Amino acid sequence: MTKAPGQAESSATLPRIYVIRHGETAWSLTGQHTGRTDLPLTPAGEAEARTLAGRLSGLGFDRVYSSPRLRACQTCELAGLGGKIEIEPDLAEWDYGAYEGLRVDEIRAQSPGWNIYRDGCPQGESPEQIAARADRLIARLRTLEGNLALFSHGHFSRILTVRWVGLPVPIASHLLINTASVSMLTYESSRSRPVIGLWNSLR
Repeated sequence: MTKAPGQAESSATLPRIYVIRHGETAWSLTGQHTGRTDLPLTPAGEAEARTLAGRLSGLGFDRVYSSPRLRACQTCELAGLGGKIEIEPDLAEWDYGAYEGLRVDEIRAQSPGWNIYRDGCPQGESPEQIAARADRLIARLRTLEGNLALFSHGHFSRILTVRWVGLPVPIASHLLINTASVSMLTYESSRSRPVIGLWNSLR
């Protein structure tokens, strides 16, 4: 959509970016960090993903992007949007490196006081690296129009959200996000005012 010079965009025409976390996996259920490990959805996760079809119907997505991980792609397919799917590597989960498959209590037994948003992961991504990845994706998203769907993961979705509104990575620790939840990033009145329009909706 092209607007005349000086003409403000209405909130109805500003892009909306729906961020959807994948459904339950065996490791999300047990709290194990799942980055590169390509786990499928559990039966419960598949059921969660199917509920997304009704929740997302009627939004008329112009583009649909998914992390390359199986759990995100399956969620997209079961949500009824597989026909539009475009794989976006930058939507992949935080690379947990040496902490892959471990729970927080197991990591802190090795590294007391560990906080992923401050300390990152040895042999994986640092907070600075994942912020740079999110910023790179945001720069591309800001050039797009219409309704966009992004199927991604828990930690990366939090990082994407805080970077969307220009906040530092540690703020993401204050955002809870459930499996098969829907959040939405958009703008308030103009593209110079990015906002979080919806967070962690389960219905």
